[in-house]
Amino acid sequence: MGADVSTLGELKVALRAGIGGGKIVVHGNNKSDEELRAAAEADVLYLVLDAPDEVERAAAAGIKRALVRVTPGIEVDTHEAIQTASLGSKFGLTPEQTIEAVRLGTSLGLEMAGLHIHLGSQLLDLAAPRMLLDWLAGFVAVCRTELAWAPAVVDVGGGLGIRYTEDEPAPSIAEWIGDLEARLARDFAAHGLPRPGLILEPGRSLVARRASRSTRSASSRSPPRAHLGGGRRRLLRQPAPTLLRRPLRGAARQSRRRPERPFLHGLRQALRGRRRAGQARRSSGATSRRPAAVPDTGAYTLSMASNYNVLTRPAAVLVADGKARLIRRRETLEEILDLETL
Repeated sequence: MGADVSTLGELKVALRAGIGGGKIVVHGNNKSDEELRAAAEADVLYLVLDAPDEVERAAAAGIKRALVRVTPGIEVDTHEAIQTASLGSKFGLTPEQTIEAVRLGTSLGLEMAGLHIHLGSQLLDLAAPRMLLDWLAGFVAVCRTELAWAPAVVDVGGGLGIRYTEDEPAPSIAEWIGDLEARLARDFAAHGLPRPGLILEPGRSLVARRASRSTRSASSRSPPRAHLGGGRRRLLRQPAPTLLRRPLRGAARQSRRRPERPFLHGLRQALRGRRRAGQARRSSGATSRRPAAVPDTGAYTLSMASNYNVLTRPAAVLVADGKARLIRRRETLEEILDLETL
């Protein structure tokens, strides 16, 4: 296990967490010179080159080992905002640019260790990764012909999704890894290529289920809805159709209550609340603040929380073995206002 980071801040967090540079991959599509120098100083395992001009800049910064992010032009079955391997993506180099980057990096003394590809996020089947490996083997065969070079390692990114709702299928991490390894071996052998090392970024599938977003809901009768405190600004990385189907459970009795459907401010539609006819009803406009939990929010929720409408970002509590421990304190309004210079 290591860390995949894309900013100077993420690199500093990984290092402070005790992850050595030799287990860190640094990428990002708009790296500053400061970030390149920091990666070199940390002697990271690999820097992922994401633009043609980064090759010379990385060499000048003292980077030793690099991967090149190539865009294969594969569109995957996920929300268009989180597709990252289509031809219109802002990430990566074209196959032609990749070949030139490998050639240039080698001439500048960089160890051009391999390739990086990332298809997108929240992938719920193995069809796209299989297609990717088929394409990758063919492209590496071209690299061997053009450059007499083949990657020692390939980072095929991540994107493995999870079941946010009961009707969504999702392969397990073990199924995902096993399928990719078998496909990689088969496809590279078919082209007579040496099998490269494999780096995977399971990300969301590792951490999403490890956390719940604790909040309060205010329910009203007309129409039946559950309004979440800080909903949109803390659940930013989910496409709207997924958000609309996310369960909202009473925090005190998660196993007994039927899931209610969350209404998130700013979305154009919301599913109607599910209430039984015999449940107590309040007059129109009346509300009650009840503890609630949105499950499976360990990925992106806190990291993408914002101060939209001058709201504070939440605390984080680690729960294990029946004990709870504060690991990030709640932000205060005074801390936000102290940043203003007027």
